[in-house]
Amino acid sequence: MSDPVFLTTREVAELLRLKERKVYALAASGALPCRKLSGKLLFPRDELEAIVNGASLPGAAPAAAPPPPDVVAGSHDPLLDWAVRESGSGLALIAEGSGAGLARMLRGGAVAAGMHLLEQDGFNTATVSDAWAERPGPRPLVLVEWARRRIGLLVRADGPVRTPDDLAGHSVVARQEGSGGASRLEALGREGVIPLGRVSFTARPALTEAEAAQVVARGGADAAYGLEAMALQYGLGFIALGEERFDLLVDRAAYFEPPMQALLACARGPALAEEAAALGGYDITGAGTVHWNAP
Repeated sequence: MSDPVFLTTREVAELLRLKERKVYALAASGALPCRKLSGKLLFPRDELEAIVNGASLPGAAPAAAPPPPDVVAGSHDPLLDWAVRESGSGLALIAEGSGAGLARMLRGGAVAAGMHLLEQDGFNTATVSDAWAERPGPRPLVLVEWARRRIGLLVRADGPVRTPDDLAGHSVVARQEGSGGASRLEALGREGVIPLGRVSFTARPALTEAEAAQVVARGGADAAYGLEAMALQYGLGFIALGEERFDLLVDRAAYFEPPMQALLACARGPALAEEAAALGGYDITGAGTVHWNAP
C-alpha cells in the first residue's frame, strides 16, 4: 500500500475553494481530517477527496456545509435595498417574502434574509426559533434587527378609501403567500380591523413594497397594505395601522465575511440615518440588536 499523500493548508483551500483561515477553523473544529507534524497541519488527500465526492469516512467528522451564495433573500425593504447598493457589498437581492426567505436560510441558500412575521408577542423571534428547533439548518444563524417601520394602508389621495372600513367593496393589492404582508392582512381581518371578507384582491400578488405602491398609484387597486415610506414616495394617502420590526436573519459565519461586513459598515454610518429620514416612516435606533442566536 502506498503512503498517503498529504496536502498543505494552502492546497486544501484551493481544493475546497475556501480561504486558508476557514480551513484552519474547520480543522480546529474537527470538521476536516488533519495531522499535525513539526508544528504544521497536513491533510490526507484521499480523505479530503472522499469528502468532496460525498463519501462517508469511518470515524471522520462530517464535512462542513458549503458557504451560502452572496444573496440577501426574504422580504423586501426599501432602506435595505439602498444600503446594499450604497455599501458596494456585491450582494444580490431576491424579493420572495419572509416565509420563503426563512426556508431558504434553513437550507443554506443565502447569507441573509429580511423578515417581518407577526407573532403574538412581537415579530420573527419565535417563528425563527421554532423553525430551527424543528429542522436546524446546515449553518448557525443569528436574527438581527434592521429597522422599525410604520405600516398601514396605502390609498390614492383622491380615491374612495379614507378609513379601514371603507375597504368593503373595493380592491386591495394581493401579497404573495407566506409573506409578512399577507400574514398581517389576514390578522387584521381576523381582528375585525378591516373587512377582509368584503374586498377583492388583485390577480397578481405584489412581490415588493414598491410594487404594491405602484399598483395603487396607477389605479390598479384601491388600496395596499404597506409602508408609510412608499406612500410618501408615490404621493399616496396613508392610513396608519401601527409599527413592525423588520429583521435580518443572517448566516453567522457569513456575518464576518467581506460582503456582509460592507453592508453592516454602511448600516452603522450616518448615511443610513439620513436615508431613513428621507424615506420617512423608519426608526433605526434599535438597528443591530440581536433578537435570537442559534444554539
